[in-house]
Parts: sequence; structure tokens; C-alpha cells
Amino acid sequence: MNIGIVCYPTFGGSGVLATELGMALADKDHNVHFITYRQPVRLTGFHANMFYHEVRVPTYPLFDYPPYESALSSTLVDVVKNNHLDLLHVHYAIPHASSAFMAKQILQQENKYVPVITTLHGTDITLVGRDKTYAPVVAFSINQSDAITAVSENLKEETYKTFRIEKDIQVIYNFVDVRRFDKKPIDAFRKVIAPDNERIVMHASNFRKIKRIGDVIQIFKTLNEHIPSRLLLVGDGPERHVAESLCRELDLCDAIRFLGKQQDMEEIFAVADLFLLPSEYESFGLSALEAMAGGSPVVATNVGGLPEIIIQGVNGFMGDVGDTDQMARYAIEILKDESTFSRFRDNARKQADNFDITRIVPQYEQLYERLYKGFCKGRHEEDKIA
Repeated sequence: MNIGIVCYPTFGGSGVLATELGMALADKDHNVHFITYRQPVRLTGFHANMFYHEVRVPTYPLFDYPPYESALSSTLVDVVKNNHLDLLHVHYAIPHASSAFMAKQILQQENKYVPVITTLHGTDITLVGRDKTYAPVVAFSINQSDAITAVSENLKEETYKTFRIEKDIQVIYNFVDVRRFDKKPIDAFRKVIAPDNERIVMHASNFRKIKRIGDVIQIFKTLNEHIPSRLLLVGDGPERHVAESLCRELDLCDAIRFLGKQQDMEEIFAVADLFLLPSEYESFGLSALEAMAGGSPVVATNVGGLPEIIIQGVNGFMGDVGDTDQMARYAIEILKDESTFSRFRDNARKQADNFDITRIVPQYEQLYERLYKGFCKGRHEEDKIA
């Protein structure tokens, strides 16, 4: 099958999931065409049936804001026509679903129809989508999609609660390649970070306010007072300077490392003992799942889709948003002795197995097949009537 994937090329969860999905589909002999404004960060290596199409947005003095949505729609039309795509799978509602709708309308004028699947990832519904500036377009473009998926039951419920959606939403969970993250830690790497065999705690995100980076540091501060530890902060974003200031204020600079944006996350997860994710909201928590695949239990907040992957007291703990003392106690409970830690670590890996790539990707393939066959049947019946 010839599949077009539209996504953000950044380190965010939607772009990571879309890229990993495309690479997995290419490994299963589908022809996959990525369509975005920059090569996705996780799109590495060469594959004979994987292609990248850049969306070029010309700049003119007339435009204060270059019209990316129009450029994306035109690019989609071009890629569909010249590469004979069977379907488009767009990730994140804004502006991908609306651009796909526009492209579909243009293609229909030329008697070319391509079904569109929209996958909702979280903030496109819970944050951006609720803005009155975008809400009507988000609702309309989702309803115009031929199929809709969400990455968690919670996000599905939030979507129905927020918008008047007239179609069924299928939940297909985010996934992780367990084999890729099941790595033996590099001893030299761990020794540099924790020279006295301290516990290594990790957080990874785009450092937005919703991630509550300050809470990560406060949890770590309390943990470190009881169990000698080191904190790795992976990622970057608008709250980094706030986090750096807090580290200096709490005199924790020697115990905390800012690693910036990283591509080979499996190498870092391999040395981590615990993952912290005290977010205000997570539609799923892909980084938490990757941490579990690497063998790290998770301490997080009881929000969004996180209860769908974290089993309280088994592979991690969930606390209330902002309750850093509670989450610190949970972290201490996991790391207090080797037998407890080993049990949590084993359970984390077992839970990750339930979301392995080999279990989830076939669900997308079944959706593609069902949608494409339905489309072909409908077109055949139309031709008979004509």
C-alpha cells in the first residue's frame, strides 16, 4: 500500500509516534511518504520504500505569517497525484486535518479520491483545539476525516466532550519498539553520571509549562536527601531557563545535568533507574512508555491517559498534580532497596510488552485495509450506477 504520513517533524510525541509508525510500515513492505516541512528527527537511515517530501513555504513581503496550511495542501495534492497514494494518515489535528480536507477537495475535482485518517494526539484537542480561534476548524476537519483514531481512551472521551464529533473514534494506543529499548547500559556512561553509584533519575519533555519541570526538580531534591541520586533532564523548551534558575536556587547544579534534545533516547533510558513525569496533563505519556521499555519504573501524575499505562504500586506510582512531597515518597519507595527496585523494574518491562510495536502497528494496518477496501467498493458501485 502507498501511504502518506503528515506530521510535525519535531521531538514531540505526535511526531515521534508518526515517524516510528512510518518506519515500521516500511519494514512491512508498504511504501511510506512523509510529508512535512523538515525531515523528522526520528527518521534516520535509508530505506528503499520510505520517502520524504518537503513542504516549501515561500516568503513574500505581503505575508507577515507564511501560509503553511496552503503550502501543505498543495504539496499533498502533488504527492498524492504523482506517487499514487492510497491514503493519507495525518497526525495532530491542526493544521494537518484541515489541510488534508482541502487537498481532498482539490483532488476530487480531478476525479481522484484519497481517504484521510486523522490521529489525535492530545494538545490538538485539550489545549490548542479548545481555543475559540481554532475550535470550529478543528471540529469540522475531524468530522470530514474518513477515520479518526486517538492514542488513549481518555483522549477519546476528551474529544467527544470538547467537540461535537459525529463519527466513531477508534483508540489505537501509542507503541514502543521493546527490542530497541531493551539495551544493556553503557557502564562508562553511567560511571560518568553517577561516579559513586548514585541512583539515576530522568525526565524528558519539551519543557513547556504543562510538563511542570519545577515539580521534577522539587521531587528530585527530596529524593536526593534520602537516597543519593543524579537527575538527567532531556529536552529543551520555554521553561528551561526557569528550571536552571531553580537548580541554582536549590544548590542542586552539581547533581543535575541538562542534556538538551537527544535522538538516541534508548541509550539514556538504559542507564536510568527512575522516570519522573509530573505533568499537568498527558494524553498518553509516550516518554513514560519508552522509559518502561528501558526498565525504568515511573512516578507520574494521575492525569489523562497515564492510568492506562501505569499500574499503581506495580510498575510505578501516580500522585496528584503539584503534590511533590507525595511523588517524592513514591520515588523513595521504589528505590529504597534493591529487591523492591528490581520488582518495579521487571514489572515496567512487562507492561511495556503490552504496547510493543508488534501488537499495535497491525491495528493501523487493519484500519488502512478496511478503509481502502470500503473506498474501492464505494467507487465501484458509483461506477456501476454511472
